[in-house]
Amino acid sequence: MLSSCALLHQSPRTFNQPTSLWTLAVAAKVSFEHGLTAEPVSSETIRATLKRLGVGWKRAKHWLTSPDPAYARKKGARDRLIHLATSHPTWALGFQDETWWSRLAQPALHAWAEPDQPLRLVEQTVAKKDPDPKAWACYGLLVRWAAPAGGWHEAAWLRFVDGRPVSTLTTQYLAWCCTELQAAGKDALLLIWDNAPWHVSREVRTWIRRHNRKVKLAGSGVRIVACFLPIKSPWLNSIEPKWVHGKRRVVEPARLLPAAELIERVCAAFECPHHTHLALAHAHLALSEDAA
Repeated sequence: MLSSCALLHQSPRTFNQPTSLWTLAVAAKVSFEHGLTAEPVSSETIRATLKRLGVGWKRAKHWLTSPDPAYARKKGARDRLIHLATSHPTWALGFQDETWWSRLAQPALHAWAEPDQPLRLVEQTVAKKDPDPKAWACYGLLVRWAAPAGGWHEAAWLRFVDGRPVSTLTTQYLAWCCTELQAAGKDALLLIWDNAPWHVSREVRTWIRRHNRKVKLAGSGVRIVACFLPIKSPWLNSIEPKWVHGKRRVVEPARLLPAAELIERVCAAFECPHHTHLALAHAHLALSEDAA
């Protein structure tokens, strides 16, 4: 006879149900139809039975969706850029995003504890006289281009920020990425990013237009083709899972990490050098040089 645990490890569609998500009501119905219960039972009975068996239960969730009414069109634009990058060896595809790296973050116990040596986490605090901030902001570009032998060349380019992401620092970061791409022999950056305020601002859009105009007039450089993702759709940005796995690799369970060590761990996790931090003072200097 089919057990209750074996039942829940299969899709409800296996039992001719019109859904792929288990709910307590569906579990109660299928249990009666397949002889697990002598008579129809309530959802609460199923929940209590699973609890006695040590089976955790959470409310079923639907697939993640974006509320953006233009989701299909924007996702289509992203997919077209990805396809174009495969057929143009001098074009680079870039997934750009920003994140914060916290000195106070702690790992999940199941990821660090040994079976015979339970791990006890120590709650960390930052002393008032500690000169380092609790967290560092970081720009990141997951850059890919078609490799001559087939497939993708992929790398993560990180730049930490003294402060927080703003439009002026965003343009400074984009200029640096274009310089790196030009050195790699590329002439276009197909940029895929979200709708953060420092991405969609007038300052950033104007800077990209002026930058592309300079590249066209000079006949050299890296032009930028920006593609904005649908709102609330992080699954379309390939750098997002890189952030998640990176944060799991750099956390420290037993002590407070100094900022320098945290940054060193991040750079090691992404196999990238530690570059000079982006700062507003540097950005203002660059703007003054452009104006001159």
